[in-house]
Amino acid sequence: MIESAYMKLQPRLHEKALIKLREKAKRGEKVKVAFFAIFSSMWKLDGIYSFLLKDERFEPIIIVCPNQHYGREIMLNEMDKAYNMFKAKGFKVIKAYDEESDTYLDIRKEINPDLIFYTSPYKGIIYKNYHITKFRDKLTCYVPYGFNAAALNESNYNNLFSQIVWKFFLETEMHLEMSKEYARNKSVNTVVTGYPGVDGFEYGSRSDAYGWKIKDPRLKRIIWAPHHTINNDIKLTYSNFLSYYGFMLELAEKYKDKIQICFKPHPALIIKLYQHGDWGKEKTDEYYDKWKNGGNTQINTDDYIDLFNSSDAIIHDSGSFTTEYLHCGKPCQYIMKETTKAEFNRFGLMALDQYYQAWEKADVEWFVEEVVINGNDTMKESRDTFYHEVLKYKRDKSAAENVYEYVCKELF
Repeated sequence: MIESAYMKLQPRLHEKALIKLREKAKRGEKVKVAFFAIFSSMWKLDGIYSFLLKDERFEPIIIVCPNQHYGREIMLNEMDKAYNMFKAKGFKVIKAYDEESDTYLDIRKEINPDLIFYTSPYKGIIYKNYHITKFRDKLTCYVPYGFNAAALNESNYNNLFSQIVWKFFLETEMHLEMSKEYARNKSVNTVVTGYPGVDGFEYGSRSDAYGWKIKDPRLKRIIWAPHHTINNDIKLTYSNFLSYYGFMLELAEKYKDKIQICFKPHPALIIKLYQHGDWGKEKTDEYYDKWKNGGNTQINTDDYIDLFNSSDAIIHDSGSFTTEYLHCGKPCQYIMKETTKAEFNRFGLMALDQYYQAWEKADVEWFVEEVVINGNDTMKESRDTFYHEVLKYKRDKSAAENVYEYVCKELF
């Protein structure tokens, strides 16, 4: 009943907020834009923030919000990591939680934003007072933190958040079709702009922007990115980590004269391992340290645009990366299980078809030796076609610019 009431009233609240904001803009007052950031690894809005910062009509600020789903220690660590990342970029950023006084920022009173960008739609993640239901009189926006490939259409497009957000920016026309099919509001608040998270990827080239441990350009650079779904406690079970964690280190050692591997775990994997009965904090930290300290291995738990651009290939079993890495034009392999294809939506299945698929460890070693090291990339033409005919179709501007221009069109 409450959700139905929210949905019924929300369009009128947005209409009032839009009228009020347009009047403010006509008076020459700056539009205050707040970005509610939670995890550094989920942040995909550099481009949108930068466009707004350059426009004198806007006053953007990033608010690092506490996540309370995984406990206090992880909350504080993630807040520090995100805050430091934004400071290093030169962005205007503040924390919404003060550890010393154990107090939360009253965002409405202290900032009073006109426009809010959310980076996560989940109620159980962000602090309850910062959830979208507390800002229904504001214009709110959502850019997905991942390129949606999962068969979670009901929860992605028909949850309360997606129904009452002012604008929900979508990746492709196919995602719009899925939204219209599942959303109770018939997707009236969605706009297809492309996905800002892939704006920074360079197709078909290998840069040196990222700090790979070994500088010898002859060594192939491989990313291993395991998903966090090691337990059957959520709707997805992508992960093969528990079967491959030792093998991947062995592979790095066996081919140490030809490759180096960067361990790029999903940010939630370490939390799941801490809680796992056969792992725990000590074993998990030791395992992560092996990747950090190995001669031809390393670890990345933050932003990954430069990592992707500087790599030669990826091996993973994740969701969003399935589409994201195809924007790099390089060899890619997906570690499969019997349930994998059932867990992808129709767009995700199209992306998965561009991958070499590994059903056992021997398939992974074949990919490393034959495709990556020897360069026999037989799927290159298929990936190129998919990129130019599907991913880049009718995209003459970056997704971030499309979002920025849409907001400007609505407000001014």
